[in-house]
Parts: sequence; structure tokens; C-alpha cells
Amino acid sequence: MINYNNIKGIIFDLDGTLIDSMQIWYEIDKRFLMENGVENPTRDISEKVKKMTVVQSSDFFIREFNLKCTREYVIQRIEELVRIEYEENIPLKPYAIELLDYFDSRGIPYGIATATYSSLAEAVLKRHRIYDKMKFLLTDAEYPKGKKFPDIFLGAAEILGTKPNETLVVEDSLHSIVTAKNAGFITAAVYDKASAPDRHEIEKLSNYYFLSLKELKGESYEKGNAGYERRS
Repeated sequence: MINYNNIKGIIFDLDGTLIDSMQIWYEIDKRFLMENGVENPTRDISEKVKKMTVVQSSDFFIREFNLKCTREYVIQRIEELVRIEYEENIPLKPYAIELLDYFDSRGIPYGIATATYSSLAEAVLKRHRIYDKMKFLLTDAEYPKGKKFPDIFLGAAEILGTKPNETLVVEDSLHSIVTAKNAGFITAAVYDKASAPDRHEIEKLSNYYFLSLKELKGESYEKGNAGYERRS
């Protein structure tokens, strides 16, 4: 269990960590490639680009499949394809609200560092009424090198006013955990189906590993007539 007395700020990933969205991206990548003449794109394409920034993944699609379109078109079209999912359908991970409320009660500030389009991230956070809880929303627009470099985590810590060794980074993907831990952050990995193939390495490298956001809080809940009640 994490000792939150030693945590002064928290950096959350979005996709696969706070929201259940990773499968959507596999489907959107396939739709985009097929409408641009690529027959039967395989799932491993999405596995490759999930570690990339928006710009990097667009360039990869153009180069890998010799697409006759611009980077700007790829970025815009994929955003169009996925927008409705973020605006209307993608759910929060179970216990996300309870977890954020818990950190609010302890006075621990937090925000989002994500590779997702900023407009989509903002849309899903506002739909679930948690956008205003966030101290920041950082994306590839501000940090174009992505999460293979620590800049986005360090920028988030600067906003929080915390040092890496007193800042918790909550992620689901291996490359992000590696980057954050190497930069001196405390890392908590949360299981997501999309990252399951890397589970052994994630569990080994992260400071903490949890199967759900419920476990991240360190308490169990049962559904009662008046909502969620704590069970110690």
C-alpha cells in the first residue's frame, strides 16, 4: 500500500489508466488505414504507434503504408474518427471518481499527462465532470517528444511544485513507467488489458502495481443503499 503521507502530487496518465479507451484506438487505427486503401491492417500496428506521439504516429502511417496524404490530414482525420467516442461513449475506469475524491480529501493535487489529442482529453474529462478537478492537462502539443522522454513528467511536477521523489506517476504502459522511474518519480502501474503483454515487465519495474484504481486507494468498497461505503 502506498504511504500517501510522503506524496505531495500525482501525475495521471489518461487512456488505459483513468479512462477505458485503449480498444477504441485499435479500432480507429484500423478504420483509418482501411479507408486509405490498406487491406486487413493487423493489431500490431496499433501496438507500435501507442508508444508514439500524434505527429510520430501520423508520420509512421504515411511512411509504412506509402499513404498519399499529408501529416496534417492524418492527424485531423483520426481526431475526427475518434472524437464521438470521447464526447459520448468512453467510460471512466471503475473507482476513478472515488480515487480522485480521496486525493481531494487529503489535499493532494493532481493532473493529467497524456499523448491523446488535447481536445479529446478535455472532452472526456468534462463529460465525466472531473476536468475542473485537474490542476493541469499536458499533452504532446506542449511536449512533442512524448513519454519516451521525461520532459512531460518534469513539466507536470513543476506545475505541482513538487520534486520527482515526492511525486506519484500513475500509468498503465511500460515505456511510460520506465521513463518516469528513470527520472526519479515514484511509479504506480495500473493493469489495463491493452498492456497485458507487458505485465511482467511493468510489475517488475514499477514501484507499485495494482489491478484496479480501487487497489491504488488501498481500501475496499461495497455498494450500499447510500452509495460507496468504506470497509477497512
